[in-house]
Amino acid sequence: MSDAETDRPMHHGAPAHALERLVFFSDAVFAISITLLVIELKFPHLPYRTSNEAFLQALVDMIPQFMGFLISFFVVGAFWHGHHRAFDCARHWSPKLVMPNLFLLLAVAAMPFFTALVSDYYGKLVPSAAYCVWLLFVAFCNLWNNSMAVAAPVAADDLDPEYAALIRRRGWAVLLGTVTALALCFVNPWLGQPGLMSMPLWRKVLDALHRKGVIQRV
Repeated sequence: MSDAETDRPMHHGAPAHALERLVFFSDAVFAISITLLVIELKFPHLPYRTSNEAFLQALVDMIPQFMGFLISFFVVGAFWHGHHRAFDCARHWSPKLVMPNLFLLLAVAAMPFFTALVSDYYGKLVPSAAYCVWLLFVAFCNLWNNSMAVAAPVAADDLDPEYAALIRRRGWAVLLGTVTALALCFVNPWLGQPGLMSMPLWRKVLDALHRKGVIQRV
């Protein structure tokens, strides 16, 4: 079979099954990754006769770990939601979906490690920057993967172009929000993860530019 034949999108029988398998596999990886985040919440070993005050202090000392868990939980959840939204528009299987989707899952699967790193050393430049750099990689893979899901030959034939553009803009907003967080790390490492909250702002900016006709496909 030629390369042209293997790359040709298919539309009947097995292709729909192949698309479902890709989505189910992706959901499983997202679910496992988001669950593994909690494993990094490790309460320190204390003697049984430790005072209540010492237990409370240990919990207070774990606040950075709890914050890291919560932030990454909702970050991974947001990537899953974006994946779900994009692939809800997909109707046709193409082998070209495999690599972008695998890269996205690879990036998401490593989130527990980078979450533990930034949580254990919150406020330090290298851990904060490493977290944001990896999240930038996740955002790039997310944009690449989801953009393919809402474009020919994968997308539904009757997909509204405006809705496809909206999904791409959301991907760009995530990417720009991550760049913002990374830049803030070098201003103050404590601002790295909070900088991710700029994503909704970037979404509004891109939507406004789209309405004004400054950007079309994005």
